[in-house]
Amino acid sequence: MKLSILMPVCNEAKTIEVAVKRVLGVAYPVDFELVIVDDGSGDGTADVLAAIADARVRVISHDRNRGKGAAIRTAAEAASGDYMIICDADLEYAPEEIPGLLAPVIAGEAEIVYGTRTFGSHSSFSFWYVMGNKFVTTFANVMFNSYISDLETCFKLMPLELYRRLDIRSAGFGMEAEATGKLLRMGHRPYEVPVSYHARGREQGKKITAWDGIEALWIITRTRMARRRIAAVAK
Repeated sequence: MKLSILMPVCNEAKTIEVAVKRVLGVAYPVDFELVIVDDGSGDGTADVLAAIADARVRVISHDRNRGKGAAIRTAAEAASGDYMIICDADLEYAPEEIPGLLAPVIAGEAEIVYGTRTFGSHSSFSFWYVMGNKFVTTFANVMFNSYISDLETCFKLMPLELYRRLDIRSAGFGMEAEATGKLLRMGHRPYEVPVSYHARGREQGKKITAWDGIEALWIITRTRMARRRIAAVAK
């Protein structure tokens, strides 16, 4: 088994070097590769990435910013693993916890694993951010008659070919809602593993906004209604 860690990056010069070192320093129970997509950074991120000399790392660059969903799509197309997981470069998630998501797969207990965040006073960006995430997740549960805990989590582990078949078209942060919506519509129920989370503030570069939450609601609704197209994808 080989794991492809997909890392979208946009203007993360302050954290990218540490993020890459932490990902590479984890003792994974399987072979792995790190596929980084620089999504049109203009702050020196490209210079940091150019200095990386590790055979396990592949760097791809977009000539302009296209959004997280587009960056993940590029990374997934270039990846060569059996499984994939998304790992952002902002250090809100701990790469050291990825083996915990792999464990249920290796044990044959799951095919898709989500890292579910436990929000606390020391790890939440704001009250409305947490409530918005819970509302979007609850909305998806109602629409698909499911019960997942964290739709927007970055840590989504699944077979690489399955992710490619989802054919994610949302260019921005809406890709999280589209991916989960399509998985639920196809009948998949992610296995959930608790993970730590340390949200950063606007001054540190946090990019997601309330409009992304509104977009997620629309994407979930649209995905739920697209019965014929999703059924075709499932086949």
